[in-house]
Amino acid sequence: MIAFIKGTVAAAAADRVIIENQGIGYSVFVPATVIEQIPPVGESVKLYTYMHVREDLLQLYGFLTHEDMEIFQMLLSVSGIGPKGALAILSTISPDDLRFAVLAGDSKTISRAPGIGGKTAQRLIIELKDKIQIEDTWELAAKRENVRTGKAEYAGSPVRQDAIEALTALGYGAAEAAKAVKAVEITPDMETETVLKEALRHIGRM
Repeated sequence: MIAFIKGTVAAAAADRVIIENQGIGYSVFVPATVIEQIPPVGESVKLYTYMHVREDLLQLYGFLTHEDMEIFQMLLSVSGIGPKGALAILSTISPDDLRFAVLAGDSKTISRAPGIGGKTAQRLIIELKDKIQIEDTWELAAKRENVRTGKAEYAGSPVRQDAIEALTALGYGAAEAAKAVKAVEITPDMETETVLKEALRHIGRM
């Protein structure tokens, strides 16, 4: 099994990249979300990989983090979803948003992926809900947001946590509350009440 590949980006297409390592070019299927973040041709990259093997086929699927590869493997465990379907889901919905959608029971968001109907989305939620933890999901999303924005502030700061707790006290589920607060762009001078109001507006649009 190939756990990861580290090498130079030799080429990129809509659904795959070619990584050159020691004179060998590895063709790796990746979600569109990875294509958007992959370094330019000629630069180095590391992809965590899943190898899909059949009698007549051997394919590599790659992800920028180990956690994203794990959510891909979780999708493969859902009955009726193969590698292409899992890749389509992760090309339409980011891994973080998919986790929140599963926890919130949001089949509408999941069914936006090509080839994934309402029934498949519901089955996905049922089969994965117990495998995804809200605390881990929030921490991963927070860390990723900090990397993206370059902010030193921890995205799971007390203001965010207080807003989530306030929403749950109002009767919203923990996953729905976390998803709503995640959508709020919090600045260092914002208070919990302001974040709560913005999160409630977001819930009203969901």
